[in-house]
Amino acid sequence: MTSMARARVARRIAAGAAYGGGGLGLAGAAAVGLLLAEMHLARRRVGIGTPPRVPNAEGLYGGTEPTAGQPPLRLVMLGDSTAAGQGVHRAGQTPGALLASGLAAVAERPVALRSVAVPGARSDDLDRQVSLVLADPARAPDICVIMVGANDVTHRMPATRSVRCLATAVRRLRTAGAEVVVGTCPDLGTIEPVRQPLRWLARRVSRQLAAAQTIGVVEQGGRTVSLGDLLGPEFAANPRELFGPDNYHPSAEGYATAAMAVLPTVCAALGLWPAEEERPDVSRREGFLPVARAAAEAASEAGTEVAAAMPAGPRGPWALLKRRRRRRVTEAEPAPSAQPS
Repeated sequence: MTSMARARVARRIAAGAAYGGGGLGLAGAAAVGLLLAEMHLARRRVGIGTPPRVPNAEGLYGGTEPTAGQPPLRLVMLGDSTAAGQGVHRAGQTPGALLASGLAAVAERPVALRSVAVPGARSDDLDRQVSLVLADPARAPDICVIMVGANDVTHRMPATRSVRCLATAVRRLRTAGAEVVVGTCPDLGTIEPVRQPLRWLARRVSRQLAAAQTIGVVEQGGRTVSLGDLLGPEFAANPRELFGPDNYHPSAEGYATAAMAVLPTVCAALGLWPAEEERPDVSRREGFLPVARAAAEAASEAGTEVAAAMPAGPRGPWALLKRRRRRRVTEAEPAPSAQPS
């Protein structure tokens, strides 16, 4: 599917989500039967070897003392198994721990990590997760990272409903004063046990959803980072390194690769990225685009960020597309005296 065609589909899905439509699914009716049959076979081949529980990574990273009288930054992870870190054995290998450690290094300030992400969650669970996050005003987050969408595809949730649930979650968090970064739906066509023609179909529908997610998130004041292509060429080229034991969830190296792509956007959302990096770099094909076109391009390229840029024009809202340089992250360890925040 071309970028322009993906942009048109994404616009239709996002419009349906905004105005209450629910009939736009992730695949045509003729493809659904094939998808179900192939997915049934694929599911029998994945899920073996995953640790039965997700490591608890909650705690304080980057030291135990506030810097210059400032309290720790509060980072919250929401979403599904990717946000929770299913597939690894140590807390320091989870994306939340990696992001907290990296953010603490950039900010030169401790970061308190909390996670409400649940393996198997779909976008309609975000309402519950956000309510948990906002239940205690004293623990209001500075920034939230959401990773969600894969289970929406595999459970055939209508794309309009998926995007509506995500956009509502972003709006609630932004209204509460938190910055929001969303890692969009990964490319399910890279899962090793999935065979053709499901592989092609899974890639198409996950990228369609990622583009539509981007439109919904940006319109609510959040930022997105594409995980689709990130989990494409790199994972496809190194499946033994970047996938975990179940050949479905990322390995420790896979999560580090994803965290490395998301960290610059997390830092930029908090005003911690160098000012010169905020200007579009034409040599990296960055610039201002209609949000649907930016969303379509981002869905196909690793680590591409999309953020709101300016008021709506004749072709709708505009966005800034950035291809940020990734900052290296390694396995994280919480401060020795850290307590769950």
